[in-house]
Amino acid sequence: MFLIIGTTIGAGYASGRELWEFFGHGSGLAIVLFVVFFSFSCLVIMSISYRKKSTEYRPVLKEIVGEKLSPIYDFMIFLYLFTTTVVMLSGSGATGQAFNISYWWGVGFIVIMLVLLFLRDIGGLLSINQLILPVLIIGMLYVLLRFTVDHHLNLFSHWREQHNWPAAFPFTALNILPMIAVLGAVGNKMSSKKEIWIASLGSGLILGVLTFIYNNSLIQIAEEIFLYEIPLFAILSNYPFYMVLFMTILLWFAIFTTAASGIMGLTTRLESYFSIPFWLLVLIILATMIPLTTVGFSTLIGVLYPLYGLLNLYVLTRLLLFPLWNKREK
Repeated sequence: MFLIIGTTIGAGYASGRELWEFFGHGSGLAIVLFVVFFSFSCLVIMSISYRKKSTEYRPVLKEIVGEKLSPIYDFMIFLYLFTTTVVMLSGSGATGQAFNISYWWGVGFIVIMLVLLFLRDIGGLLSINQLILPVLIIGMLYVLLRFTVDHHLNLFSHWREQHNWPAAFPFTALNILPMIAVLGAVGNKMSSKKEIWIASLGSGLILGVLTFIYNNSLIQIAEEIFLYEIPLFAILSNYPFYMVLFMTILLWFAIFTTAASGIMGLTTRLESYFSIPFWLLVLIILATMIPLTTVGFSTLIGVLYPLYGLLNLYVLTRLLLFPLWNKREK
């Protein structure tokens, strides 16, 4: 469950930038639909991964999109993981800049920490998610609920505005492609079907509640968001320094867990081609990403995320209709 949440809550999500790109005003129903679509998609992916006891995503991908299209989506997943991990590295640099720390120090620090994490292969990622994610979720909920109370906001004041409900489709599609990559790599780690149900439903509900509260807070500061690279800092602008520091640390951990998930998906896909240690392959992949971080955090999210959301709609359709496709093929 924490692996799923950690993959989803990255620099784009935790900073508020990704949510504002897709949601904003009139999105209550869109968020509810996202919970349903996301939970069901994770359930399907994990069921296939568990049945195949997979250690990388290709066998799972073939079953979802079919033999003919799997090479195309294999390339798309690889490109997605690569570019979104670049976004995470860039996000680490942007987070450091909020405290007048050099952008490159922020990028360099996350690269070193990722290499250290994977000295233990993928076991390190599974362990660290269990430690970091509960703190991250509770911390974000605390800050967002405090903002709601301090500004006397009604969480359901915009419930009648539902014109943006179609946003649920590209937003879910954007977040489901990395799920195939990450959950496809841990099929041999699952021990029962109960795990699949708890992880799918639990992660969907937690993300839904967090997304709804976060989006409601962003609506209140809509006029100020364009002034900030990271919208979260607009919410925190009138709070004491210790709260800003606390949330910045949590934001960095969100960036770190998603970058780690992306690197895991890339490395498990490539390791069969190279007879070198896992951590060294991680280092080589990260080295190729560093020059691309110069594009800028908000630019990367504004261009790449909506594009991936649209391109992945076919995968989402296949997942939502998977029981029907599967029955027909059998």
